[in-house]
Amino acid sequence: MKKLALASGILLHLYCIKAQDTIQIKVQDTIQSRNLREDIALTNSSGNIPQQKIPFFKKEWVKKSVAPALLFTAAAATWGEKENIREVRNRYLPNFKVKFDDYLQYAPAATVYGLKLAGLKGRNNIGRATLSYGTSLAIMAILVNSIKYTAKVERPDGSKNNSFPSGHAAMAFTNASFLHKEYGMVNPAYSIAGYGSAAITGLGRNLNNRHWVPDILAGAGIGIISTELGYFFIDKIYKNKGDNLSILSRIQGNDYPSFLALKMGTALGTTNFLRESELDDKKQIGFEGGLEGAYFFSKKWGVGADVTFSSFPIKSQRITFDDGQDFGDHEINTQSMGFLAAGIGPYFSHEFSDKWQLTLKLTGGYAATASGKVFVKGNDIDAPNHELQIARYKPKPAFRWNTGAAMTYKFNPGLGLTFYTDYNQINSTIRYYFSDEIKESDELNQELNNLIAKEKINYITVGLRLTAYF
Repeated sequence: MKKLALASGILLHLYCIKAQDTIQIKVQDTIQSRNLREDIALTNSSGNIPQQKIPFFKKEWVKKSVAPALLFTAAAATWGEKENIREVRNRYLPNFKVKFDDYLQYAPAATVYGLKLAGLKGRNNIGRATLSYGTSLAIMAILVNSIKYTAKVERPDGSKNNSFPSGHAAMAFTNASFLHKEYGMVNPAYSIAGYGSAAITGLGRNLNNRHWVPDILAGAGIGIISTELGYFFIDKIYKNKGDNLSILSRIQGNDYPSFLALKMGTALGTTNFLRESELDDKKQIGFEGGLEGAYFFSKKWGVGADVTFSSFPIKSQRITFDDGQDFGDHEINTQSMGFLAAGIGPYFSHEFSDKWQLTLKLTGGYAATASGKVFVKGNDIDAPNHELQIARYKPKPAFRWNTGAAMTYKFNPGLGLTFYTDYNQINSTIRYYFSDEIKESDELNQELNNLIAKEKINYITVGLRLTAYF
């Protein structure tokens, strides 16, 4: 009995020791688990480990695209009614001329620098804010001027053919978005004031009869998206340097090569653009600029799109009249051809290493060609610049297909410099409308004003992209 009690005591003692060890192990496991979770949380907060995958429509860049997309849609929707909308202005305020819009467009940006100089802390320090703002202005200027001198829309007051889009509205909304970026997180009143002044600037452009309503809506969309792009690229370059409140700059690229890029290049014509019209006998060299991006569903395949602006000068054609009369030498001058194109299609990506990446694409879409004028120029022509307009040309919208390859060198996982080459093909139908003097002759009017030329527009673009990955 004593042996049994002794054995029981020994077993009980060993069990207690084992239980204590188990408790200690469980406590240690709990502590380790807790510390691991805390470490992961801290690491996630610093952005070194990718966050949980976010649904596409909840991604930050998708949400930030909503306002510009709505403004561009509104511009398209009001295009056909722009003259009717202007009639409302002409009926009630036909003599309105108050140039407040020339100055109010700068008010939000002036406010940003005033607040920073006064010591009010915003999203970034003044140096970082200036870099982002300068980049935004550069993007805005490229977009606005490329479209202006490609679309060549006449202003409502008839002064010039550079109405669409509104540069004042684009500047105002770039500045308003700048104020929103820097101080909207401090107090929403700054954002309200900035966008309010931008809206009043746009209204002023319409009341002063300087722009159509679609011009203002498109300019506003360009202003907002330019600021978003400016901050996007600077955040990728400078990370948290000079950044007080930014969350976006801490977002790292995911495992897929989704990207957004600004591009600029030289366009080389492979055909004579106006060969059938007999207004061009050489292959021209122009320029191209625009935006391009793609969303990848895997490391290899994705869907992408681009919006590009390209322009080609048309060399003057020298002619000599030979009908028994001496009129001297003359030249036919044709205004440059401009293209606004957009396309969508599949993208393929292959990474050779952490630094080098190849991208291939094939897209199809829409190309709108700007209308232009044709002049005869000669020293004996009694007209301004010794030019006489004889016709204007108006191409129809056409299908454009595009294929290309690009090689990117990545400075870091979020930013790279890309060398790209694209091939573009557009089959354009161009109708010519001749001057009123020709219309007075029934024979010439019937022969010339029904003139339609089918032109092949083929060109190769070689250039660089600044590519940011998300």
